[in-house]
Amino acid sequence: MTSQELKKVLDFLKNHNLLNDDQYKSLSGQQFSTFVEAEKQIRRVILISDEEWVQAKGVFYDLEYKSLIGEKIGPEILNILPQDLSENYKMVVFNKEGNKIEAGFVDPTNFKAIEALNFLARKRKFKVKYYIISEDSYRAAVKQYESLGEEVGEALDTAEAIFAPDDLMIGASADESPEDIVKSAPVSKIISVVLRHAIEGRASDIHIEPVNNQSKVRYRIDGVLHTTIVLPIYVHSALVSRVKVMANLKIDETRIPQDGRIRLQVHNKDIDFRISTIPLMGQEKVVMRILDTPDKAPTFGDLGFMGSQLKVVEDNIVRPNGLFLLTGPTGSGKSTTLFAALSYLNKEDINIATLEDPVEYYIPGVNQSQVRPEVNFTFAAGLRALLRQDPDIIMVGEVRDNETAELAIHAGLTGHSVLTTLHTNDSYGAIPRLFDMHIEPFLLASTLNAVVAQRLVRKVCSKCKTEDKIPPEILVKVEEHLKKIPKKAFYTKVDMDNLQFYKGRGCSHCGKTGYKGRVAIVEAISVTRSLQNIIAKGFHHDEVDEELVKQNFMSMEQDGIIKSLMGLTTIEEVLRVSEI
Repeated sequence: MTSQELKKVLDFLKNHNLLNDDQYKSLSGQQFSTFVEAEKQIRRVILISDEEWVQAKGVFYDLEYKSLIGEKIGPEILNILPQDLSENYKMVVFNKEGNKIEAGFVDPTNFKAIEALNFLARKRKFKVKYYIISEDSYRAAVKQYESLGEEVGEALDTAEAIFAPDDLMIGASADESPEDIVKSAPVSKIISVVLRHAIEGRASDIHIEPVNNQSKVRYRIDGVLHTTIVLPIYVHSALVSRVKVMANLKIDETRIPQDGRIRLQVHNKDIDFRISTIPLMGQEKVVMRILDTPDKAPTFGDLGFMGSQLKVVEDNIVRPNGLFLLTGPTGSGKSTTLFAALSYLNKEDINIATLEDPVEYYIPGVNQSQVRPEVNFTFAAGLRALLRQDPDIIMVGEVRDNETAELAIHAGLTGHSVLTTLHTNDSYGAIPRLFDMHIEPFLLASTLNAVVAQRLVRKVCSKCKTEDKIPPEILVKVEEHLKKIPKKAFYTKVDMDNLQFYKGRGCSHCGKTGYKGRVAIVEAISVTRSLQNIIAKGFHHDEVDEELVKQNFMSMEQDGIIKSLMGLTTIEEVLRVSEI
């Protein structure tokens, strides 16, 4: 990559207020052999959305940027490029005028995609103009080949003849044999369509549950459940059984919960689904967690770490020994943050080993183990074994008991870097929680490097963001919190006399919700020499508060308020996940 090519990209970012003068100067002075290398460094330095980055990418490749989000594309245009080719090459035809067609593709370096479309175009005497598009644009376009309702409706027409009883009563499908269910094409079709649309819609979980004589399918998107489709109750048992067959579970066992796993290829990408079934009154419910490993690990900036919080994390995860502790409730993004940390640390000369339940993200070059309590391969037993594997860095999915806590502490004392998680409400609570697990204060003081707590809030949709006014009583609380933040802790300018908040109006880009994606609100404590002394003496809150002021500590609530003032989230979201 030449300095001139780098300058083009940096100029674009600066002109769009995505890069300040200092960042521009720093990046301009660096040399990158490839664009991929430059991309990695630039996105470490600045917080930038994928859409904005695709525009910058277009500048480098001399391609115009096009957003297809919210665009209606007729089937006669879409089908110029068949759906299987579109999914294979992540390319879509979105416009046609006379003999000219316009196509967008995600990867400008995929020359096979260009060759394939040029071949089709020559056969039909089309001229092609290429654009660069984002992953979100591509997904929005490819969805239009066939909608969820249409695909499921077609399969349901056939399923009705097979499974629907004359009276359409609950449980009537139980007469169907397992063989009939497994072999049923419409049921297989419904499940495959539900899974595919969940992935295309960025869902993290799928719920298939019986509700009021109906089978309801709900997707959890950006942390919130949405009803996607409602099916007749007579097909519910068949759907549950089909999922069980795919996950190698016992389809004739409906009295106890079962857990399993499915691996499928969707859009030429391997995706894991973690399956959990539970018996309800007369029926079973299925929940599927989608474990989709991103093409590239997110940076801490992408996740929402900024200012002093980012410094605490980056300074402490590289320390050669000791304990790095990440806290938060279920669904707060801890696994994703650890994935980012391990990817950041992953180098050829370092041995990284993990113990997880389950393995959610696969990282090439990292030794990842799945704990199996049923064969006594617990976190504690696994940790003992890992210590004999000559590790430099150990990641333990969760500290759940006294034994695991003690082993993690001793691993940190004996020259290993240990990254792990703990279920507490805030960073403060982690240390008393470890005391409750019978960890001696002097041991914890000498081992603990940092404690980070986080929650996830939904991001305001960038396409329909508008100014918002908040109630006076909330505004008073916000102002009180802002006054308590140390001046050095602010990582962006805040006009205290004119506080401006934002919300999303709702558009086709965000599914009329006003939100698209999630970002972390964070608090981070670095265990300094002073704090070590406080922990060793028993961790008295008054002394801790004084020390945190010296660290320019910012609470999660305060971080959330700052991010709402930046327009990243709304004050309602901050209120939803924290107390202000």
